[in-house]
Amino acid sequence: MTDSQTPDLRAAARELHDAGLCVLPIKADGSKKPSLPWLPYKVTRSTPEQHEEWFGGDRPRGIAVVYGGVSGGVEMLEFEGLAVRDGVLDEVTEIMEGSGLGEVWQSITTGWASQSPSGGVHYRVRVEGGVAGNKKLASRLAREDEYTAEERQRIAEKPNSKIVRVLIETRGEGGYGLVEPSGGAVHASGRPYVRLAGGPDSIPTLDAEMLEAVHAVCQMVDAMPREEKAKTAPRPKRELPEGGVRPGDDYEARTDWPEIIGDEFDPIFTRGNTTYWRRKGKAHGISATTGHAADRDRLYVFTTSTTFEAETPYDKFAAYTHLTQGGTGAEHFRRAAAELRGRGYGTEAPRRRLSSVPAQHFADGSSALDPDHAPDPQEGFEGGPQLRSVSSRPELDITNEADGIDGVLQLMKDGRLPDLYTRSGGPCWVYRDDNDDPIVQQLGTDNLRAYLADHVSSYVLKRNPLTEQLEEERELLMPKSCSTILGRKTWPLPILRGVVTSPVIRRDGTLLDSLGYDRATGLFLEPRVPLRRLAPQVTRDSLDRARAIVLDQVLADFPWVAASDRAHFLGALLTPILRPSFDGPTPMFVLTATAAGSGKSLLKDIFRHCFGIADTAWPENDTELRKSITTQLYGTGQPVVVLDNLPNGYVIKSPVLSALLTSEVWGDRVLGATSKVTMPNDRLWIVTGNALRTGGDNGRRVLWVRLDPDCPDPDQRDNFTIGDLRPWLRHNASTLVAALVTLVRAWVAAGAPRVRVRKGDYSEWASLMAGLLDFLGVEGWMADRSEARDQDDELQEWALFLEMWRETYGAEPLATGALIKGLPNHVPRKGDEPPSANQLGIWLKARQGRYFGTHKVVMVVDSHRKQNLWRVEVHADRETGGHES
Repeated sequence: MTDSQTPDLRAAARELHDAGLCVLPIKADGSKKPSLPWLPYKVTRSTPEQHEEWFGGDRPRGIAVVYGGVSGGVEMLEFEGLAVRDGVLDEVTEIMEGSGLGEVWQSITTGWASQSPSGGVHYRVRVEGGVAGNKKLASRLAREDEYTAEERQRIAEKPNSKIVRVLIETRGEGGYGLVEPSGGAVHASGRPYVRLAGGPDSIPTLDAEMLEAVHAVCQMVDAMPREEKAKTAPRPKRELPEGGVRPGDDYEARTDWPEIIGDEFDPIFTRGNTTYWRRKGKAHGISATTGHAADRDRLYVFTTSTTFEAETPYDKFAAYTHLTQGGTGAEHFRRAAAELRGRGYGTEAPRRRLSSVPAQHFADGSSALDPDHAPDPQEGFEGGPQLRSVSSRPELDITNEADGIDGVLQLMKDGRLPDLYTRSGGPCWVYRDDNDDPIVQQLGTDNLRAYLADHVSSYVLKRNPLTEQLEEERELLMPKSCSTILGRKTWPLPILRGVVTSPVIRRDGTLLDSLGYDRATGLFLEPRVPLRRLAPQVTRDSLDRARAIVLDQVLADFPWVAASDRAHFLGALLTPILRPSFDGPTPMFVLTATAAGSGKSLLKDIFRHCFGIADTAWPENDTELRKSITTQLYGTGQPVVVLDNLPNGYVIKSPVLSALLTSEVWGDRVLGATSKVTMPNDRLWIVTGNALRTGGDNGRRVLWVRLDPDCPDPDQRDNFTIGDLRPWLRHNASTLVAALVTLVRAWVAAGAPRVRVRKGDYSEWASLMAGLLDFLGVEGWMADRSEARDQDDELQEWALFLEMWRETYGAEPLATGALIKGLPNHVPRKGDEPPSANQLGIWLKARQGRYFGTHKVVMVVDSHRKQNLWRVEVHADRETGGHES
């Protein structure tokens, strides 16, 4: 106690009251509690009369001041005895002086300073604008040697408990504090409160901003461990793979704080490892520190007037992220790391690759790998396909969708996607269905995605959030990417021009007999039966043997009506082998018989076993017929299409068939799609039925294969050369195919001689086939022209009508009414009724100029009567083109 201290409490109370302070009496029992209810004195200042009552007499008392608005806005700043002994007060003083607050701090420490019995120091300041409540500014964890018995018991019961020692705190609104000359039993130690400097009448006055700066400095010495937050950019405990450094870690190691926060703060001074910073535009005080924490260099901001969150630690990477990305969420950190990586920070660890095994597998030769491969030669019709190794599938980075699409197209271009082709509708593949028939599948989005899943090891690069390592993660191409690929106009894939199911002759006369895709022709060989290996050269022996198998065994016992029927069927049977070597369409073959059981189904089965057939029922109308044709051309791979079991006596008369049989390319809209596709009409078309006939233009577009067993119950016939044909075909179809191929090869080796034959649109094919059959010594090719006309109901009906017309009326022009009246039994009919005059006129207009046999109808305009008349002309000389009038 100094000489200036007032020795009695009444005098002290008067001094405090005169300074505008609210006074309270304190119990003398070491509890430091008021000796009366004191809540009213938080808002109403005690009076001198009360002071006389409280502090008069000999009763021991202590004296305290109520802080806050009731005492004129006074706040006490208390440094505990631990803070003084630990040097915290000296540290705060040094920071105050270094931060420009030295004069303010001097006024505080000399204004009214008291020492508590425990060795602490109390300072008072008067605050303009009001005082906040009590606040702890700095603390630390208690050391073990400081634990009380009660605290040791708590630690024993709860080992994770934290025992905290407050270092600096305030007493503000609603708080009170003991002052000198309190002593004796008032404090548990028995020691008194002692005035160190100044007094109640010399309390300095500070504005709220200055007080905040003082508080901020006091907070800087806080030593409590702080819980890590997202702002500190928490990192996993796992170590990075060898050679890997995170961009954020590299940035922290290579960057100083001024480079990061220099636009926000100015460094004031450095004490030890701690640098003190002031917000730009601020004249005094400390706004933040760096380097204060022992475990990591962090930015700790005390003021709320910056973009940083107050009282939250930021490491360098977090501060950079906050300033450049506008936040410190997970996504902000990812973007900041990517930006730093782009600036050269961090070191990539070796990428973790997909754990795939590039094993080789084997194919049966049906994949498009080696277009020049050919089977090894071997005598006879023996042997089978060889196995060839297929390389491991490629890897493709699809992290970026555009790059992934480009990568797929490049793999297509490089030929690294086996068994994938393109045609009119886009990418496709060839496979066998449950009936072992080849199917051309146009790819949809799901098909392409499934294909790429099987043939390409696609992956995305992802950064492991724990190790920061780039890793390849298996992932399929997205459906929208597959749709984009399929939506292109062109694709760098081999063009699929068709599927063949047996060896065929290329245009250059060579034999295509390698399984799979043939680049020279664009054809895909998917044989119906195992292929026999053929000798390099066709010998006379092998030709004779082949002729014997085909003509003397397989075709020997069919009840052909004429030689032309056998020749036509053999021509049909050889056409699939020759199809790639000529242009233009082929006619339709009509397999018909006088009765059921004659052998039509057996003829069809020869095609089925040798080449495979697309078998479909005869449609109800032309619309359904068009759909059926498009389906067969677009989806099936069989070279032969059979429209089976037409009604007995059916007249084949269809404009759709007429269009098909004269078109090299067929175009139509595919079912379920809006776009039109075009397909080569490269199939052999066959219809079957009993007593079939033709009408209209169809008669000129067919070749007849007629059977007539000329016996009752033809299905009961027996004693055939090779017995039951169907079991024989099941076991010997590959031999029959080899024999057919041998017949064609022998003809090609002889120079492929042709015999010129005129057959309209089919002349090229007809001449080629005439030469082949002539080479083989097979007679009757197209020798049934007169009989064929008899099979055409319309041709026969009109020929007889015009002949009778000419015979009856000569070249006289007649009106249609006169014809109907004069030739009632010969006028063509539709149904049972004769046509009207107008209907007959329409029919005549549609047929004028066309020959039916040797007669044609000609229109004569009667200008006087204003009507059309008709007459018949006869073709007199086919060599000169002269006509008889």
